Amino acid sequence: MHLNHDTDAPASAPITFDDFLRVDIRIGTIVEAEPFPEARKPAFKLKIDFGPAIGMKKSSAQIVDRYTLEDLPGRQVAAVVNFPPRQIGKYMSEVLTLGFADDEGAVILFAPDRLVPNGSRLF
Repeated sequence: MHLNHDTDAPASAPITFDDFLRVDIRIGTIVEAEPFPEARKPAFKLKIDFGPAIGMKKSSAQIVDRYTLEDLPGRQVAAVVNFPPRQIGKYMSEVLTLGFADDEGAVILFAPDRLVPNGSRLF
């Protein structure tokens, strides 16, 4: 599912500003994190609060290399909230939680450096 993590890879093909606006990226707070032993690749199940307009959403995140279940509740994360839900094994992931690969290829969650309201949209 993940694209090339090579930091020397060229930028993707240009898109329009309207293309960018169609991707709805919001901030939410993780309220629950559970193991996901059925996943093909190690992952956690997350429940994320995106505020009153979006509500609670579920996500599967391959972040077990850098985070523990205890690290996650209360942490704000960014996610794409307008992709269609995706079946991951027996689990329905409703949003795509965003992150970047570190030097070893493990996912580091993308989040604001200060607290912002749940549901805040990236612009």
